[in-house]
Amino acid sequence: MSTTDKSNITTSAVRAGINTDQHHGAVVAPIHLSSTYSLKGFNEKRQFDYSRTGNPTRSTFAETIAKLEQGSVGIVTSTGMAAVHLLCQLLSVGDTVVIPHDCYGGSFRLFTHLAKRGQFTLIVVDQNDQQALADALAHKPKLVLLESPSNPLLRLVDIEATTKACQAVGALVAVDNTFLSPALQQPLTLGADIVFHSTTKYINGHSDVVGGVLVTKSAELGEKLAWWANCIGITGSAFDSFLALRGLKTLPVRMKQHQENALQVANFLKNHQAIEAVYFPGFPDHPGHDIAKKQQFGYGAMLSVEVKGGVEAVKKLFANLELFTLAQSLGGVESLISHPSTMTHAGMEIADQLQAGITQSLVRISVGIEDIDDILADLTYGLAQSQQ
Repeated sequence: MSTTDKSNITTSAVRAGINTDQHHGAVVAPIHLSSTYSLKGFNEKRQFDYSRTGNPTRSTFAETIAKLEQGSVGIVTSTGMAAVHLLCQLLSVGDTVVIPHDCYGGSFRLFTHLAKRGQFTLIVVDQNDQQALADALAHKPKLVLLESPSNPLLRLVDIEATTKACQAVGALVAVDNTFLSPALQQPLTLGADIVFHSTTKYINGHSDVVGGVLVTKSAELGEKLAWWANCIGITGSAFDSFLALRGLKTLPVRMKQHQENALQVANFLKNHQAIEAVYFPGFPDHPGHDIAKKQQFGYGAMLSVEVKGGVEAVKKLFANLELFTLAQSLGGVESLISHPSTMTHAGMEIADQLQAGITQSLVRISVGIEDIDDILADLTYGLAQSQQ
């Protein structure tokens, strides 16, 4: 991606929908809450006829995300998991799907349970194990799901190289870009066919919307998925689209502050006596650091740590934090902390958690944009208490 294109992300995000109101000259794109739209006459549809199928506010949001991801078609869904479920509409009985062993717990739960119902054959694999990946691709899957960085251990896969290997056997490649957003990574430019997000996270950025979006490289694939989104009724609401679009306008500047804070937090934790390990791609000794340098525009604001003392120390840490909120989700302007094993990945069996590297002492941190001194002070006190 050229420097010019990268800098235009900020402009494109800010200008989304600006000065497009043809009726009253509203600077900000209006919100269209109408569920239905009049026809011009018998069998004469306008651009929009029913909001499940299409809505002006949602369309503005979808077009903006597609532009930022450098794709053709954006499809806004009611939740991030609705976007993942939409991918499944591309599959038929007998098809094979490959997913990473350390993907988001909700995605893991969905694919494993649908496979148990016989909707497709599922292969779960460590995608950094090249032989294991090659063995999986030998089954000629219809769809391969990538998640880079992974949730919660921040593992990375080489999207470009992996996509080439997948497409060589005829597989479609879909990449979960939730942890980075299009401000920091654009999988479609690396060869992927589909990119998707939980817009609940960094794209909205304010923890007041639940939503998802899926962007396709080709218009043909986008039209097919848009048809299915309307058919099964998982499209996002106008109001949620309006809020997410508003949040999107500050995405690049928010990510800048998120990352500045996250780097300081990671460095603070790296040598802390209460921490066994820090998982953060910004460290040169992180296994995926070179991949991150190649395919990302930054290292993001997510990190995970192993707390000394196991789950009891984790409980003490959580009980003694004031600024960090113990909660699900990530990517809001506020700092959040979570326990993946009992929260985001609770839908995985313990054996699957351990295989993915998720232990009881693992804590995931979403670094917010508060003053860094306040963030570090809160962690300092909480970690000290965790070892008492």
